[in-house]
Amino acid sequence: MDAVTTAQRMTADEFLALEPDKRWRRRELIDGEIVVNEPSYMHNRSQFRIGFALEAWIRGGPARGTAGNPLDVALHEHNVFAADLFWYRDGRAPQLTAKAPYPIPDLAVEIRSPSTWRYDIGAKKASYERHGLPELWLVDTAANVVLVFRRSMPEAPDFDVSEELDTEATLTSPLLPGFALAVKEIFPLD
Repeated sequence: MDAVTTAQRMTADEFLALEPDKRWRRRELIDGEIVVNEPSYMHNRSQFRIGFALEAWIRGGPARGTAGNPLDVALHEHNVFAADLFWYRDGRAPQLTAKAPYPIPDLAVEIRSPSTWRYDIGAKKASYERHGLPELWLVDTAANVVLVFRRSMPEAPDFDVSEELDTEATLTSPLLPGFALAVKEIFPLD
C-alpha cells in the first residue's frame, strides 16, 4: 500500500490524534496524505545495523546524545515524519515522558522501502532541508549506497554538502566525532 489519499489534506493535529494502526504499521503524514510504511526484511536489517553502530558510538564516550527509532516529528501543518532512525545531540533529546510531536532531530536516517522511497528522496528531503535539519542519510538498499546531505555550517540555509557513498566507503559525520561505519556493513548479504 502506497498512500491513502483523503478528500481534504489532513493536518498534523488530526494525524497525531488518530488511533494507532491495528496492524502496527508505521504511518507518516506527507503533504497532508497518510503514507503507510511496510518495510522489507532488507530495510529492517539495514536499520538495525546502523542503529547498533550509532548506539555503540554513543556508549563509547560522554555527552554523545541519543539515538532511536521512529518518532513523530511535525515539520509543518501538513507534515509529520517518522525517520527510520534519528539522533539528537546531547541536551536536545525530548524528555522520556514527552508526547508527540517531537522536535526535529540533528540527524535523520531514511532507509529505502518500496512504499516510501519516492517521498524520502523527494518531499521529505525537501521539507527536512527547509526546516533546518542539520544532516540527512538516505540509505538506498536497492543500489547499496548511502546518500548524505548536510549543512557545512549550522547557519547554512540549505544542504550544501552531498556525498554518495558506495560499499567501498566509510560513513562518518562531523556531527558524530569518531563515528565510522563501513558502508558494506549496512547492506547484509545473508
